[in-house]
Amino acid sequence: MNKLSRKERKLLLRILLAAGLLILAKLLPVSGILAALCYLVPYLIIGWDVLRKALWGIRNGQLFDENFLMAIATVGAFATAEYAEAVFVMLFYRVGELFEHYAVGKSRKSIAALMDIRPDTANLELPSGETEEVDPEEVEVGAVIVVKPGERVP
Repeated sequence: MNKLSRKERKLLLRILLAAGLLILAKLLPVSGILAALCYLVPYLIIGWDVLRKALWGIRNGQLFDENFLMAIATVGAFATAEYAEAVFVMLFYRVGELFEHYAVGKSRKSIAALMDIRPDTANLELPSGETEEVDPEEVEVGAVIVVKPGERVP
Protein backbone atom coordinates (compact mmCIF):
# COMPACT_ATOMS: atom_id res chain seq x y z
CA MET A 1 0.00 0.00 0.00
CA ASN A 2 1.28 3.46 -0.85
CA LYS A 3 2.02 5.82 1.98
CA LEU A 4 0.01 8.98 2.43
CA SER A 5 1.75 12.27 1.77
CA ARG A 6 2.23 14.74 4.61
CA LYS A 7 -0.72 16.80 3.36
CA GLU A 8 -2.94 13.71 3.17
CA ARG A 9 -1.94 12.58 6.69
CA LYS A 10 -2.75 16.04 8.02
CA LEU A 11 -6.16 15.98 6.31
CA LEU A 12 -6.84 12.46 7.62
CA LEU A 13 -6.00 13.58 11.16
CA ARG A 14 -8.36 16.55 10.84
CA ILE A 15 -11.10 14.26 9.48
CA LEU A 16 -10.73 11.85 12.39
CA LEU A 17 -10.64 14.67 14.95
CA ALA A 18 -13.71 16.35 13.46
CA ALA A 19 -15.57 13.02 13.27
CA GLY A 20 -14.79 12.32 16.93
CA LEU A 21 -15.95 15.77 18.00
CA LEU A 22 -19.08 15.41 15.87
CA ILE A 23 -19.96 12.15 17.63
CA LEU A 24 -19.30 13.81 20.97
CA ALA A 25 -21.52 16.77 20.04
CA LYS A 26 -24.31 14.38 19.00
CA LEU A 27 -24.11 12.63 22.38
CA LEU A 28 -24.15 15.81 24.47
CA PRO A 29 -27.61 16.83 25.78
CA VAL A 30 -27.35 20.48 24.71
CA SER A 31 -29.51 22.74 22.60
CA GLY A 32 -29.66 26.27 21.29
CA ILE A 33 -26.54 28.40 21.15
CA LEU A 34 -24.54 25.84 23.14
CA ALA A 35 -25.33 23.15 20.56
CA ALA A 36 -24.31 25.53 17.76
CA LEU A 37 -20.97 26.13 19.48
CA CYS A 38 -20.44 22.38 20.03
CA TYR A 39 -20.94 21.73 16.31
CA LEU A 40 -19.03 24.81 15.22
CA VAL A 41 -15.74 23.39 16.58
CA PRO A 42 -15.65 20.24 14.38
CA TYR A 43 -17.06 22.27 11.47
CA LEU A 44 -14.20 24.74 11.61
CA ILE A 45 -11.60 22.00 12.12
CA ILE A 46 -12.68 20.20 8.96
CA GLY A 47 -14.01 23.11 6.90
CA TRP A 48 -11.78 26.09 7.58
CA ASP A 49 -9.76 25.55 4.39
CA VAL A 50 -12.90 25.26 2.29
CA LEU A 51 -14.36 28.47 3.74
CA ARG A 52 -11.07 30.31 3.21
CA LYS A 53 -10.84 29.12 -0.41
CA ALA A 54 -14.47 30.10 -0.99
CA LEU A 55 -13.84 33.62 0.30
CA TRP A 56 -10.66 33.84 -1.77
CA GLY A 57 -12.62 32.73 -4.85
CA ILE A 58 -15.31 35.36 -4.23
CA ARG A 59 -12.61 38.00 -3.83
CA ASN A 60 -11.05 36.95 -7.15
CA GLY A 61 -14.38 36.83 -8.97
CA GLN A 62 -14.48 33.04 -9.29
CA LEU A 63 -17.96 32.29 -8.04
CA PHE A 64 -19.58 28.87 -8.13
CA ASP A 65 -16.51 26.73 -7.69
CA GLU A 66 -16.76 23.66 -5.46
CA ASN A 67 -15.52 25.49 -2.36
CA PHE A 68 -18.10 28.25 -2.76
CA LEU A 69 -20.90 25.73 -3.22
CA MET A 70 -19.81 23.70 -0.18
CA ALA A 71 -19.61 26.87 1.90
CA ILE A 72 -23.11 27.93 0.83
CA ALA A 73 -24.56 24.47 1.56
CA THR A 74 -23.00 24.14 4.99
CA VAL A 75 -23.48 27.73 6.12
CA GLY A 76 -27.10 27.39 5.00
CA ALA A 77 -27.45 24.26 7.12
CA PHE A 78 -26.04 26.15 10.11
CA ALA A 79 -28.43 29.04 9.44
CA THR A 80 -31.39 26.65 9.58
CA ALA A 81 -30.11 25.07 12.83
CA GLU A 82 -29.13 21.81 11.09
CA TYR A 83 -25.73 21.87 12.74
CA ALA A 84 -24.96 18.16 12.52
CA GLU A 85 -25.92 18.11 8.84
CA ALA A 86 -23.52 20.97 8.12
CA VAL A 87 -20.65 19.11 9.77
CA PHE A 88 -21.56 15.80 8.08
CA VAL A 89 -21.67 17.39 4.62
CA MET A 90 -18.31 19.08 5.10
CA LEU A 91 -16.85 15.91 6.57
CA PHE A 92 -17.97 13.76 3.63
CA TYR A 93 -16.70 16.35 1.17
CA ARG A 94 -13.27 16.33 2.79
CA VAL A 95 -13.19 12.50 2.84
CA GLY A 96 -13.86 12.63 -0.90
CA GLU A 97 -11.01 15.11 -1.32
CA LEU A 98 -8.69 12.81 0.61
CA PHE A 99 -9.54 9.89 -1.69
CA GLU A 100 -9.05 12.13 -4.72
CA HIS A 101 -5.60 13.28 -3.55
CA TYR A 102 -4.58 9.71 -2.82
CA ALA A 103 -5.77 8.44 -6.23
CA VAL A 104 -4.03 11.26 -8.12
CA GLY A 105 -0.78 10.61 -6.25
CA LYS A 106 -0.99 6.91 -7.00
CA SER A 107 -1.67 7.62 -10.69
CA ARG A 108 1.34 9.93 -10.89
CA LYS A 109 3.57 7.25 -9.41
CA SER A 110 2.21 4.68 -11.88
CA ILE A 111 2.85 6.97 -14.83
CA ALA A 112 6.38 7.68 -13.60
CA ALA A 113 6.99 3.94 -13.28
CA LEU A 114 5.79 3.41 -16.85
CA MET A 115 8.18 6.07 -18.07
CA ASP A 116 11.04 4.16 -16.42
CA ILE A 117 10.38 1.01 -18.46
CA ARG A 118 10.96 2.81 -21.74
CA PRO A 119 14.16 1.49 -23.33
CA ASP A 120 17.06 3.89 -23.90
CA THR A 121 18.30 2.31 -27.15
CA ALA A 122 17.03 0.31 -30.09
CA ASN A 123 19.02 -2.26 -32.08
CA LEU A 124 18.54 -1.16 -35.68
CA GLU A 125 19.26 -3.82 -38.33
CA LEU A 126 21.39 -2.40 -41.13
CA PRO A 127 21.13 -3.54 -44.78
CA SER A 128 24.40 -5.45 -44.28
CA GLY A 129 22.74 -7.57 -41.56
CA GLU A 130 24.67 -6.00 -38.70
CA THR A 131 22.94 -4.17 -35.85
CA GLU A 132 23.59 -0.66 -34.60
CA GLU A 133 22.42 0.83 -31.29
CA VAL A 134 20.45 4.04 -31.87
CA ASP A 135 18.05 6.28 -30.00
CA PRO A 136 14.49 4.87 -30.37
CA GLU A 137 13.33 8.26 -31.66
CA GLU A 138 15.74 7.95 -34.62
CA VAL A 139 14.15 4.72 -35.87
CA GLU A 140 12.11 5.38 -39.01
CA VAL A 141 8.81 3.76 -39.87
CA GLY A 142 9.42 0.48 -41.68
CA ALA A 143 12.90 -0.04 -40.24
CA VAL A 144 13.74 -3.45 -38.80
CA ILE A 145 14.71 -3.55 -35.14
CA VAL A 146 16.24 -6.50 -33.33
CA VAL A 147 14.93 -7.29 -29.86
CA LYS A 148 17.31 -9.51 -27.92
CA PRO A 149 16.09 -11.84 -25.15
CA GLY A 150 15.28 -9.88 -21.98
CA GLU A 151 15.24 -6.48 -23.73
CA ARG A 152 12.32 -4.11 -23.77
CA VAL A 153 10.71 -3.32 -27.11
CA PRO A 154 11.52 0.26 -28.14
